[in-house]
Amino acid sequence: MTREITADDAAALIPNGAVVAVSSSSGLGCPDRVLRAIGERFESAGRPRGLTTLHPIAAGDMYGIKGIDHLARPGLLARVIAGSLPSGPSSLPMPAIWRMVTENAIPAYNVPSGILYDMIRDAAAKRPGVLTKVGLDTFVDPALQGCAMNEAAADKPIVRRAEFDGDTWLYFPAIAPDVAIIRGTTADGRGNISWEHEGAYLGALDQALAARNNGGIVIAQVKRRADGGRLKPMTVHVPGVLVDHVVVEPEQWQTTQTVFDPAISGESVRPEESFEVPDFGPEKVIARRAALELRHGMAVNIGFGIAANVPRILLEEGAHGSVTWVLEQGAVGGVPLLGFAFGCAANAEAIIPSPHQFTYLQGGGFDASLLSFLQIDREGNVNVSRLAARPQVTAGAGGFVDITANAPRIVFAGYFTAGATLSIEDEALTIEREGKVRKLVERVEHVTFSGRRARDQGQDILYVTERCVLRLGARGPEVIEVAPGVDLERDVLAQAAFPLAVARDLKQMPPGLFRPEPVGLALRERAA
Repeated sequence: MTREITADDAAALIPNGAVVAVSSSSGLGCPDRVLRAIGERFESAGRPRGLTTLHPIAAGDMYGIKGIDHLARPGLLARVIAGSLPSGPSSLPMPAIWRMVTENAIPAYNVPSGILYDMIRDAAAKRPGVLTKVGLDTFVDPALQGCAMNEAAADKPIVRRAEFDGDTWLYFPAIAPDVAIIRGTTADGRGNISWEHEGAYLGALDQALAARNNGGIVIAQVKRRADGGRLKPMTVHVPGVLVDHVVVEPEQWQTTQTVFDPAISGESVRPEESFEVPDFGPEKVIARRAALELRHGMAVNIGFGIAANVPRILLEEGAHGSVTWVLEQGAVGGVPLLGFAFGCAANAEAIIPSPHQFTYLQGGGFDASLLSFLQIDREGNVNVSRLAARPQVTAGAGGFVDITANAPRIVFAGYFTAGATLSIEDEALTIEREGKVRKLVERVEHVTFSGRRARDQGQDILYVTERCVLRLGARGPEVIEVAPGVDLERDVLAQAAFPLAVARDLKQMPPGLFRPEPVGLALRERAA
């Protein structure tokens, strides 16, 4: 029978040396009260020690006051295996977890989110591990970093190449958690857990199954107890038979900065006019140009950064609903949200568990993905996961590697250089002062996306910037469009660290993108 206990009691149940799986996505679904209690117990009693934590998606915020930073104490944390970690601007103090990673205080691994969910599911089923092509020729591959985020992890491999059935694969041994810390909304008297106020299910069920089937314990943080008996069976996502202990936290927020928004959990419909659209400027131009690659009826994934503005472009243009947005956290349809609510969608049509969403994304069943970039190199490789000079700004890959492995079409969106002073007037772009940091580099610091593998697989790859558009061709990135007002030689070719090919039929980016008014976007029908 499930017992209700305090967060402090829950922390006392964590044994030294335990493998602890945490269900979270940055500020979404984070069981923060239990994590805080673990950190406080270590400070007062020196236990638990030597934990390995599994975070398929980041737990916490850029300020270092929530999530994994509660555990980021020397002696408490021995190893971290994460799809991503909290990130933020370099103007903020570095979160404690990033200090530990950059100072090699613990081995740290960045395993793609979908693969980490797969590893947990295989542990639940007593299967040996994950055999996959996701991550080949990227930093995930042992031929490069093998998921190691720092030197402390470099000599302790977590993945290896394997030959099977005449082909090369990546093999990730399953990892069984001793403890799963999950979060829902409501628990009934038998420990059944429902998710009615949450923005995503994430991987709570899979983590609970993995801990239960391997002799571990499951701790569920919830907002409330059910009134009057049991929950209705169709509302239960994790049954009480899998839950050992429940911690009730009435102050549990829906996201890091949202107390509760019923549109996130599908209990109300938010009017379309209530969503803010981006202010006019270079970022809006980039998002508009990316939107031109969409077709009516597509299922489209989006990532963080400039690309996340594309749904707002469609709203402004009266084209909302022309495509269905699919988020790695599990939302299908609706309007993807920004900031600390990223990963949630208001007015979603469905919310499915994140591991199932990753199965869809890894297999390439969707039509396109709109993502951002930090660096691009001559091979068309993209880096979003690691910058040595600014480690806390890069959260790791998250689901990026899972998403891009088999996506039929990918549009990468970002500035051509970092820190340029730009102005737009009379439907033309002026580069008043060039950026100090090149983003088209000879070799990316971290290969999060392999251009060579994309070419071999026939993926359609576009790179959209404020001053030009490039397509991945046989010779690498090729300039196919230039913005009005931009000088090809001075502003594009001279600002790349490698020679860029230029298309014979070089075109101008549509001038209408460079005006404040809506551009009259009408998506063409998707090809049959």
